[in-house]
Amino acid sequence: MKQKDKSLAHQIFLYLAALFITSLVVSNLIFQKFFYWYPIDSTLFDIPLFELSVGILPYPITFLITDLISEIYGQKKANQVVIAGIFASFFSIGILLMADTAPAIPTSPIDDETFSKVFSLSPLAVLASMIAYLCAQFIDIRIYHFWKNKTEGKHLWLRNNFSTFASQFLDTFTVILLLCLFQVLPWDLFIGLVTSGFIFKVLIAAIDTPFLYLFVYLIRRKFNLKAGEEIQLEN
Repeated sequence: MKQKDKSLAHQIFLYLAALFITSLVVSNLIFQKFFYWYPIDSTLFDIPLFELSVGILPYPITFLITDLISEIYGQKKANQVVIAGIFASFFSIGILLMADTAPAIPTSPIDDETFSKVFSLSPLAVLASMIAYLCAQFIDIRIYHFWKNKTEGKHLWLRNNFSTFASQFLDTFTVILLLCLFQVLPWDLFIGLVTSGFIFKVLIAAIDTPFLYLFVYLIRRKFNLKAGEEIQLEN
């Protein structure tokens, strides 16, 4: 690969990693607001179907990006981004704790009580999210590459959806379970949030498949990559 192309490949990887980390950290900061993702208050066997935390909105982006990095840059680079996301998330915990302990001045637009109400539970949410995230992301990457090797680089839709469906269910179940165990969320929301979250993530995973095809096509075309071929940034 020419030096110019190698530099561009590094830049693309950097931007993808930045989007991944931003989506991950922000999802943990905004999780306490809930909404109906479909404008109908509907239940199935007394389970609310469309109640979700706004924190779920940026989270599926992380799985799209790890699949894209896995496809173009390989499993090692995808794992590196996951680890960087863990570091960024725990670093954000330290910042939140430090900000929460700093007393607000009388003229502060946001007082201590309001700030604590919004952000005091975020460290617990980050911890729960990171435990679920570790399991889900590494499983997502492993399943993705299993199907990539099994299909010899063909059937991108198969590995994208199979890896995401399995990992998203594990992530949704684990993070809601931990948030209930940590008493961040009440137990009566458990089944509804797991069901709603998984349905939402499955729909998003299906919707993002054409975008994955598009991004993979554009990058392969730019760097003249064959199906299944990866960019080796270390070389």
